[in-house]
Amino acid sequence: YNRVWIPDNEEVWQSAEITKNYKAGDPFLHVQLEDGTELNYPVDPAALPPLRNPDILVGENDLTALSYLHEPAVLHN
Repeated sequence: YNRVWIPDNEEVWQSAEITKNYKAGDPFLHVQLEDGTELNYPVDPAALPPLRNPDILVGENDLTALSYLHEPAVLHN
């Protein structure tokens, strides 16, 4: 299962793990937050949440080495 970044009003972005396969057209993405909370995150198929980089890349000095380069990845790094 992949990990994604979910927008959050307080923390800006929260890390979540996808817990159920997503199929095109599904109205929700089934995820579990790092604190264990499970939720059905509503998604727009044209704008799925950004993927998280592997843990081995956390703290990378060269941002171009990140697999996924987007706002939450840069802020987390």
